[in-house]
Amino acid sequence: MARLIRAFDWSTTSIGPIEGWPQSLQTITGFMLRSPVPLVLLWGEDGVMIYNDAYSIFAGVRHPQLLGSKVREGWDEVADFNDNVMRVGLAGGTLAYKDQELVLNRTGQPEQAWMDLDYSPVPDESGDPAGVIAIVVETTERVLAGRRAEAEQERQRRMLSQMPGFVGVVTGPEHVYEYVNDAYVKLSARADFIGRSFAQVFPDLVGQGFHELLDKAYRTGEANVSRGMALRLHGAEEPLYIDFVFEPIRDDAGEVTGVFIGGYEVTEAHRAAHALRALNADLERQVVERAAERGRTWELSPDLIGVLNDKGYFETSNPAWQATLGWSAEELARTPFFEFLHPDDLDRNHQAFDAALEGRPAIRFENRYRRKDGSYRWLSWVAIPEDGKIYCSARDITDDKAATAERDRLWVLSEDMLARADYGGDLSAVNPAWTKVLGWSEHKLLTDPYADIIHPDNIPATVAALAEMGETGQPTRFENRILSADGVWKPIGWTVAPEPDGVNFIAVGRDLTEDKAREAQLAQAQEALRQSQKMEAVGQLTGGIAHDFNNLLAGISGSLELLEKRLAEGRLTGVERYIDMAQTSARRAAALTQRLLAFSRRQTLDPRPTDINRLVAGMEDMIRRTVGPSIEVEAVGAGGLWLTQVDAPQLENALLNLVINARDAMPDGGRITIETANKWLDDRAARERELPPGQYVSLCLTDTGSGMTPEVISRAFDPFFTTKPLGQGTGLGLSMIHGFVRQSGGQVRIYSELGEGTTMCLYLPRFVGELDEVETPEVDHGGDAGHGETVLVIDDEEAIRMLVADVLDEAGYRVLEAGDGPAGLKILQSDARIDLLITDVGLPGGMNGRQIADAARIGRPELKVLFITGYAENAAVGHGHLDAGMQVITKPFAMTALGARVREIIEG
Repeated sequence: MARLIRAFDWSTTSIGPIEGWPQSLQTITGFMLRSPVPLVLLWGEDGVMIYNDAYSIFAGVRHPQLLGSKVREGWDEVADFNDNVMRVGLAGGTLAYKDQELVLNRTGQPEQAWMDLDYSPVPDESGDPAGVIAIVVETTERVLAGRRAEAEQERQRRMLSQMPGFVGVVTGPEHVYEYVNDAYVKLSARADFIGRSFAQVFPDLVGQGFHELLDKAYRTGEANVSRGMALRLHGAEEPLYIDFVFEPIRDDAGEVTGVFIGGYEVTEAHRAAHALRALNADLERQVVERAAERGRTWELSPDLIGVLNDKGYFETSNPAWQATLGWSAEELARTPFFEFLHPDDLDRNHQAFDAALEGRPAIRFENRYRRKDGSYRWLSWVAIPEDGKIYCSARDITDDKAATAERDRLWVLSEDMLARADYGGDLSAVNPAWTKVLGWSEHKLLTDPYADIIHPDNIPATVAALAEMGETGQPTRFENRILSADGVWKPIGWTVAPEPDGVNFIAVGRDLTEDKAREAQLAQAQEALRQSQKMEAVGQLTGGIAHDFNNLLAGISGSLELLEKRLAEGRLTGVERYIDMAQTSARRAAALTQRLLAFSRRQTLDPRPTDINRLVAGMEDMIRRTVGPSIEVEAVGAGGLWLTQVDAPQLENALLNLVINARDAMPDGGRITIETANKWLDDRAARERELPPGQYVSLCLTDTGSGMTPEVISRAFDPFFTTKPLGQGTGLGLSMIHGFVRQSGGQVRIYSELGEGTTMCLYLPRFVGELDEVETPEVDHGGDAGHGETVLVIDDEEAIRMLVADVLDEAGYRVLEAGDGPAGLKILQSDARIDLLITDVGLPGGMNGRQIADAARIGRPELKVLFITGYAENAAVGHGHLDAGMQVITKPFAMTALGARVREIIEG
């Protein structure tokens, strides 16, 4: 490195040529080059790098390019870390890191590395920090070795925790507990072990010999094996009895660091033996009985039990050997057990056997034993040495191994994405399905945070779902979109379950792309079905309209034809009858039009604050006269009923229609109940009624009539659908009610069963405000005459324009006419006097009536306007909001009513 530093062109850096280096820089560089420890000097604000030979080895393939580079650029992957180092060091501070983890690119690809780092400022001649020197000691191997050791210890502890015997580990001369298994906790009837000494946990064992034996095992390093030792816990009068071993634990140098405690409770066996010895009078019988019990245990145990001598032969073995492996006790006794082992397990078994002969027990030791048919079975052993023999118990775990292998196979073959992850954002294991579904490599998935591939819009919901699962400890399900390697966001459905450690969770993800496509196809098919049903309804509607209007037009045209004939013949007697017939047909046509507008929710409404209780009370007499004496009518008004904003005459008409329908459903008499109520609909109730959640007023009418079938209910609001005989109903009543209520912001619901009567409920939004008590003044039609005021009439329908002009002319007004919007606007923009503008809402020429009125008021801000419309053109009149001085009259209208309205507007 000294040679490289001398040869480097330092004039290309912020330090300048080497000849001009300050003494402080030369001194620290010389010191650094002589050190065997990896050192790097970061000089100046840029942190120009100068390092020694040991550091060049640490740098890997980045050397020699790092020499003379700026530290933030040279190690660009940890630029933020080094930026903090330079900021702190040049401010005179020091930094120290122990086993600091960094991801460095030293071999051509990113890798995790751990190191001990110490940073100190280097002063210049003035004493101010001019650079930072770093001591870099890599600890990667030590950290990884420690983690592997911890993982192995954890694995061993999990195995020990499942042992039927009790196991504990204590460390140091104070015998501080480091581990106990479940059996140890159960036997001791205590829970608080870890970090406490044996004396603290078991003060009740003082004087029973256990403390002394434990001290001796630690002090001498010699194992203690005790059988049938009495154990009195919590001062119990009746002792338990245990067989146990205190086995010293040694470090690599052979020093005792702790004691392994293991054994079994043998209380029942000990008491049985004691009772056997106590019963002298019946000794032979007791011996036979106890021997028989032990024999039955030996004979019936599913585990393989035996006693192995120091030569490797089983001196005794129970019948489970032959049941499991096929070998008889005689065959086992004359054959060294090594000959039964799988060749791949021989080395490990020799080591374990030698260790057992030296007094070290084997716990959960696994190997493969050959069956008599040549196949192999996996066995898990517990082997305890005593007096030169090894007492063994083995359990067949072949099926468990197969299940584990099957889980591993499913992990590889699963089409679902399986993963283990933590709440911090990292994946620790992924199965191959991730690469198959998303295209990402396993290395990238385990290196990058999983949030990097979650769609930004889905991150808050995903984080919230994981946080809730972490708090509740319960599995959860959610969906989000995950980025694939080809740039496509794929919908994934997740089932996620927490692990007991509180740090990690298991996730199962399924690609929903095809499911979403099928849902889209289903939605498209449903939309096509709805469109077909809509066209069917339109066809039914147009057919009904054509039928009714043909009848009405026949009455009007026939009356006018006969009227024309009588006038031509000079016969005036009887013409009033034809005039009345034509007007009656016209009024029926207007009523039909209003029903159609109500059905289509396009009628002109005049909603005002309304007390429905008062409205029903005002209609009670008319309702009773309508239904007749055979039907009882009861009105039940709720106390404190809220107001609603609605067109009261239309609501009266709707209620009257419901009453008539109820009457027709009860030809033999019955009862009608009219009820009002306040309703607060929550999310669920609102969804059931297809309304936004909130406060509503309900008006319900219940009859005791014939009721409806589900099929009739489903079609009740269809136009021209009726169950009444031909000629007794148009089928527009309920359609009109439904359209009117929906236009008023409410909903209609039918509750009925065949033979059980019907309830029709109208839900209308609550109005918060005061009741409008202002009564509409009577219109004096005698005061319709004008006084020479000028009225501009704009209508593209010549007949209507002529009739309106004639009526106004006869009433004394000066009338100007225009056939479309642009012509009318030209007049409005002239100097002509105009006191009132009467305009149709729907006009040709690119401008509707509201646009004409708004344009006219730019130059005539006080201009009064009367809109004429066949239906409520919401877009034209400002979604139902009219400015001051504007009114609406709906076609068809009586000419006398037009004159009165004109006089009212002009004088108002």
